[in-house]
Amino acid sequence: MTCGDCTAPSGKNYSIDPAVNELLKKAEQEKILTAWDRYEQQRPLCGFGELGICCRNCLQGPCRINPFGEPKAGICGADADLIVARNLLRMVTGGSASHTDHAYSAIQCLRLITEGKAEYDLKGKDKIASVAAKLGITTHGKKDAEVAHEIAMTALQDFGNFTEEPMRWLRASAPAERVEVWKNLGVLPRNPDREMRTAMHKTAMGVDGSPLNLLLAAVKSGLIDGYAGLQMGTDIQDIIFGIPKPAKSAANLGVLERDKVNIIVHGHMPEVSDKVVEWAEKLEGDAKAAGAAGINVAGICCSGNEVLMRRGVPVAGNFLSQELAVITGAVDAMVVDVQCFMPSLPKVAACYHTKIITTQDIARLPDAEHISLTPENADSQAQKIIGAAIEAYKKRDARRVQIPAHKVEAWGGFSVEAIVGALAKVDPKNPLKPLVDNIVSGAIKGAVGVVGCNNVKVTQDAFHAELVKDLLAHDVLVVATGCSAQGLAKYGFLNPEGAKQYAGPGLLAVLTAVGEAAGLGGPLPPVLHMGSCVDNSRIGDLLSALAGYLKVSTKDLPVAASAPELQHEKAVSIGVWAVALGLLTHISLPPPVLGSSLVTKILTNDIEGLTGGKFYVEADPHKAAQGILSHIRHKRANLGI
Repeated sequence: MTCGDCTAPSGKNYSIDPAVNELLKKAEQEKILTAWDRYEQQRPLCGFGELGICCRNCLQGPCRINPFGEPKAGICGADADLIVARNLLRMVTGGSASHTDHAYSAIQCLRLITEGKAEYDLKGKDKIASVAAKLGITTHGKKDAEVAHEIAMTALQDFGNFTEEPMRWLRASAPAERVEVWKNLGVLPRNPDREMRTAMHKTAMGVDGSPLNLLLAAVKSGLIDGYAGLQMGTDIQDIIFGIPKPAKSAANLGVLERDKVNIIVHGHMPEVSDKVVEWAEKLEGDAKAAGAAGINVAGICCSGNEVLMRRGVPVAGNFLSQELAVITGAVDAMVVDVQCFMPSLPKVAACYHTKIITTQDIARLPDAEHISLTPENADSQAQKIIGAAIEAYKKRDARRVQIPAHKVEAWGGFSVEAIVGALAKVDPKNPLKPLVDNIVSGAIKGAVGVVGCNNVKVTQDAFHAELVKDLLAHDVLVVATGCSAQGLAKYGFLNPEGAKQYAGPGLLAVLTAVGEAAGLGGPLPPVLHMGSCVDNSRIGDLLSALAGYLKVSTKDLPVAASAPELQHEKAVSIGVWAVALGLLTHISLPPPVLGSSLVTKILTNDIEGLTGGKFYVEADPHKAAQGILSHIRHKRANLGI
C-alpha cells in the first residue's frame, strides 16, 4: 500500500485520547488505513473463532462445532469442551513462549557480559546480591561478574533440566505455600522448553482427550510464563540495566519535537532500547550538524516502559498509538525488536520519510531496514540506527508534520525496591509496616494490579481509566504495568497531581505521607508504574512480601488483578499465572472459551477451589470495579480487618 490507495472509514470515536482522535482525522484525510479501519473491514468476526470451537490441529478439518445444533463433534470425535481446552492451552503456551524467549535472550546477554563478550556493563549490583541470595549462590570473596555468571548459568540450567525436579528459579521466587499447592495439583514446571513442547504434543490430534487435564497443563504453562518468563526476565534485566527508581518524564504523542530527530523505540527488549538511548545522547552533535536541534527518543509499548523507568525517556503512547506516531510525520525512525509491533508499520511509513528499523533476526518486516543488534555488536549497530534516523530527518517534509499538543507529566520506575525504599523513609526498621498498618486500618482498602494491552474491539484506554477512577475513589491502591500503565499515564494517573484529583481521602493521606517522607514535597502518584509486561513479576514479589509479613497465603490478601483490554496471548498466560497465585483476575474481553460451558465454568468458578483464584469477566468498567471492591471487602472480612 502507498498513500492514497485506500479510503479510511470515518465518523467513529475510537479512543478517549484526543491525540489519537486528532491523528485519525489526519489519517483519513491522507487515506491511510489504521488498525481501527482494518478491524471494521474484518467485521463481522468469525463466531466459531470467537467461541473457540474451531479446530485446525490436523488436516482432516478444519472442524467446527455448532453451538445450536449439529455437528456436536469434530471428525476425530473431539467435542466443544475438548476443542476449547486444547485451543486455550495452545494460546497460553504461545504467550509463555513469547515471555520465556524474551527472558532467554536477557540470560544469554548476561552470560556474554560476564564472559567479556558483550558491549554492556552490569548496572544492577544490588540486584546481583539479592538474586544470588534467593538462589543460594554464595557471594563471599567473589567479584560481581563472577556471581552474575553463576546466576546466568543457574538460569540456563533450568532450561537444560532433564530431571523431574521443578524449576529452581520458581522454587526460589514463589511463596512456599503456593509451591506446595502447585505440587499437589501436579503443575510444577521442570524445564520450560520441555513443558512447552509437551503442551504442544498434548494438544495434537489423538493425544490428550481430557479437558480438565488440558486446563491443568494451561496452569503449568502460566507458571512457566510467571517464572521462566516474567521473573527471570525482570531479575536478569535489573542486573544488567539497574533496578528502576522513580523517574519524572512525560506521556502522549505531544512528547515528539518538531525541531529534533525523533526516534521511537518499540517492542520489549531493553538490550535494544537502552543502547539506542545511550547512543542518541552521544551522537547529538551529528544531529545538530544535520540541521536538527538534537535527538529526541520516545517509547511505545514495553521498550518504552523499560527506558522510562531507568532513563526517564518519555512515552509516546501504547499499542494502538504506534501507527499514529508515524502519521504525525515527525518520526524519523521507529526501532523495533520483538513483540507487539504491527506488520502494517512499513506500509504506513511508506507514506512518509520514516524509517522502520528491525533489529532481531527472528522479527523481520518486509520493506523495513534490518540492522541486526546483538550483545556482541550493540554499540556499532546502535550507531548505525542513529545514523539512519539522522539521514531520514533530512528528508522530512515539514508541511506534513502534525504533532498533537497533548502531553502530561508521568512518573515511572516504582520497582519493589523503590516502593520499599519510600516506605523505609517512614519506618526504616520495618518498611512494610506502614503499608500493612494502613491496610488494616482501612485507609487503604486493598490493592489492584491493572495490566495488559489495548484491544481494537473497545474504545482505547476507556476501560483502564474508568476502572481505575472508581478503585482510587474507594481508597484502593493501584499498580500498573505495560500498555495499561502507558494508557493511564496519558490521563494524569501517573503524576502527583493525579493523587489529589482521583484518590479517596484515606489513600490520599497515605500517598501524601509517604511522598513527603521520601522528599517529593507532595503525594506519590495514585497509580504506581511498576514497569513493562515482564515486570508483572514485581507485582508478584510485592504480594509475596505482604503475604509473608502477614503470614497468610497470597490468595487471602485483599487484592485483585485486572487486564481491561487484553489482546495478546501473553496477557492470557499472565492471567493464568495470576489465577494460580490465588488472585481474582478481571478481564473485560474473554478469550475464545465461551463455546464450552465446562471450560468457562472451570475458569470462572471451579478453579477457585484449586488455587484460590479465578477469572472474573465483566464488560462494564463500573460494574467491574464494584465486583473487585466486593471481593476486597470479602477478603478483608476473612482476615478480620
